[in-house]
Amino acid sequence: MVFAAGLGTRMRPLTEHIPKPLIKIGGKALIDHSLDRFAAAGVSTAVVNVHHHAGQIAAHLSRRNKPQIILSDEREKLLDQGGGIKKALPELGDAPFFLCNTDAFWIEGPRSNLARLVAAWDPKKMDVLLLVAAAATSIGVDWLGDFSMDAEGRLERREERRVAPFVYSGVGIIKPELFADAKQEVFRLAPYFFKAAENGRLFGVRLDGIWLHIGTPQAIEEAEQLIARSVL
Repeated sequence: MVFAAGLGTRMRPLTEHIPKPLIKIGGKALIDHSLDRFAAAGVSTAVVNVHHHAGQIAAHLSRRNKPQIILSDEREKLLDQGGGIKKALPELGDAPFFLCNTDAFWIEGPRSNLARLVAAWDPKKMDVLLLVAAAATSIGVDWLGDFSMDAEGRLERREERRVAPFVYSGVGIIKPELFADAKQEVFRLAPYFFKAAENGRLFGVRLDGIWLHIGTPQAIEEAEQLIARSVL
């Protein structure tokens, strides 16, 4: 499930004319960085929700054949990430699936981080598995972090007014049955993470590489400079 429907408000004025997923980093659209990695990891199908500048995203993705793209159209109403998943459940199926924000961008380490997520996934003890990055070594992190992690990889939500060492990278694996009883049409995804954490069933894999938060126009320049010194 690739989230490409957002308004990209922090990226304005760029996103007044182009959707955030099509902003280019290193000569490639953000959404293609994500989809190329999923294709390389063996993912055959990606459900992509669209709303803001939906026609541009649809036209861009029509040129791809790996992974196969299924559009989940939210042009009439933006459903937020939780609502977007609920709408797309018929396409996503009954098995656990990847989550991906289209600004989930990182410089890869020696091994595919998606492969590491798959290797770590254990449905017997996990409802959600997130790829998390160390806040101190990530680029563009301007908040107090998201989670702490114990020796087994179990995540706990950052306490109010405390600093947490890890940030959510925008990529993870989740069980579709978590949304089976959702009644609302528009709702957030984060509460599902927090509920899993309360139940001891939210886990994390530490990203191997460098994570970049592409949240503002200024972050694009930082990313370009880092890419110039790295090999994606």
